[in-house]
Parts: sequence; structure tokens; C-alpha cells
Amino acid sequence: MDWAFDHFAIAAESLADGVARVEQALGVPLAGGGAHPLMGTHNRLLGLGDLYLEVIAIDPAAPAPGRPRWFDLDRFAGPPRITNWIARCDDLAAALAKAPPGSGTALSLTRGDLRWQMAVPETGLLPFDDAFPALICWQGKLHPVQMLPDSGLRLQRLEIAHPEAAALARALEGRIADPRVVVVQGPHKAMRATFDGPQGRRVLE
Repeated sequence: MDWAFDHFAIAAESLADGVARVEQALGVPLAGGGAHPLMGTHNRLLGLGDLYLEVIAIDPAAPAPGRPRWFDLDRFAGPPRITNWIARCDDLAAALAKAPPGSGTALSLTRGDLRWQMAVPETGLLPFDDAFPALICWQGKLHPVQMLPDSGLRLQRLEIAHPEAAALARALEGRIADPRVVVVQGPHKAMRATFDGPQGRRVLE
């Protein structure tokens, strides 16, 4: 397969609200994170073994980026919730050539010692109402999972519901295969994550 499941994102109107929601649902503290000057956003992270989750929000202290922010954050409203998942690739240009139209153009980004390229749509919204994965290519050997404390939680299932579930599954076929990622039919786009850990099963939507 060309791509690997890298992490997923919980969007929030404020970072503090998002962190509180995740910590209350999962029973563990978030760690790390920082600012993304190019996008005018900031985040906090949680290590999940071979992958991680991020809570992300518009940074009120940062200037507007002059373009739509990633993860459609400019139009986000309501309680914190899972909005996106991110797939890792080794060659972003090649990955985009195989992705549906509207999957974005490559941008080079940094946060601290981390360096990566990410495909960001001109509109901020990925195909299938943001149910298609954002594509990322890490530069160098550093990856957030190496820098985060292990929460002890392990993702068992990321369920992605969408009214065009069959078309979404076809768009992913041959690109990524992770048994934890399950596409199901639903009346609207929604995501639900199930974890196992020291405190038992936990669910986050």
C-alpha cells in the first residue's frame, strides 16, 4: 500500500475546549504540540503507540494566514469533535497524482524540530466532506510519536461514516489498508474512535 495511517484530528473552536473534551473522554492528559504560523493554528497531542491524535484550533494570537486554513477550521462550529484523519506517504507528489481532485497542493511546514509537507486544499475542505485523508510526508527522521509520552491508550477502530461510503472506500482502495479504519454508510459525515487502555474502553466522537 502507498499510504499509512498517521494520526487523526479533533477540531475545536478553542484549543482549551478541545483539550478539556478529549481529556475528559479519554481520562489521560494531552502533551506536546505548538503553533503552525503558516496556517494560524495551534495544537496539543496524545501519543497512541504507533500513531497519535491532535486537538487543533485557530490560534487567536496568530495573524490570519491569507488563505483558508486546513481541516476547514475557518468554518468549524459546535462542540469539539473528530473531523479529519491523516495518511502518511513517502512521495507527496505521487500520492496526490493518485488522490481524488481537490486533495490539495503541497505546502512545506515546520513546528519546532519537525519538518513536513502536507497537501492542503485551496478551499480548506478535503474530498468527501473532509472524510478523505489529508496527505502528509514527514521530512527527516523525526516524527511526533517519538517525542510524545505513551498514553497507554491504543486505537481499536476509527469509524468514518459518510452517505457516499462506497465511493469513499473505492477512492481508498489500493492506497491504504489499516484494519482500524472502517468506512460505513451514514446519513452524514461523522467519525468515531474507540480505544482500549488501562482504564478500559473509551470512545471519542
